[in-house]
Amino acid sequence: MSELILADLAYKVIGACFEVHRQLGCGFLEPVYQEALELEFKDQKIPFEREKLLEISYKGKILAKKYKADFICYDKIIIELKALSKLTSDHESQLLNYLKSTGFELCLLINFGTKKLEHKRMILTNQNK
Repeated sequence: MSELILADLAYKVIGACFEVHRQLGCGFLEPVYQEALELEFKDQKIPFEREKLLEISYKGKILAKKYKADFICYDKIIIELKALSKLTSDHESQLLNYLKSTGFELCLLINFGTKKLEHKRMILTNQNK
């Protein structure tokens, strides 16, 4: 059941990412995709914040170090963009750490660096923390 968390919202975000990849293909640097995705989110009326600073909690205390999310959509989903030839387990670990430390339940990893857009959902429900 946990894989259905925010499914409709995630589907819309991933659809916007597919449109950006369809228009630009692979080969650009991450900031190009980030800017194009911002325009696509606006066109599709997907609420977002770009490069939002998120607090990280350690044992109930807020750290001075902040995480800068590429995007936060719908105030509920962290979007992490990459433009790499290959994703690794380190990228998935990065997402899990973001979820553990921020309290969000869903993070989407989007890789524009391959011929076919790659996307992964990372879920960490509050009951699993």
